[in-house]
Amino acid sequence: MTRLPLIALLIVMPGVVAALCGNVLPSADPCGATGFAGLVWQAGKIAEMIVLDPPMRVIRPGDAVTRDYLLVRINFELDDSGTIARTCCG
Repeated sequence: MTRLPLIALLIVMPGVVAALCGNVLPSADPCGATGFAGLVWQAGKIAEMIVLDPPMRVIRPGDAVTRDYLLVRINFELDDSGTIARTCCG
């Protein structure tokens, strides 16, 4: 009887961890961020030049960022050297 809650927790946990970390599961990529994964480690200026219909934002270290989560918004996160470190929805 005690195994059922543990099994349920193990099934749900990857989704919970992904949500807490701000990651979108690969099967649920509503904004198409995985299509821009090839830009990781490229100059951040490239992200600024991209014109997209869905909302997008470029996030630099130390930028104030709203905590609203938009499924269709693409985020380009830059590292300290100004290169694209990550693309994700949110």
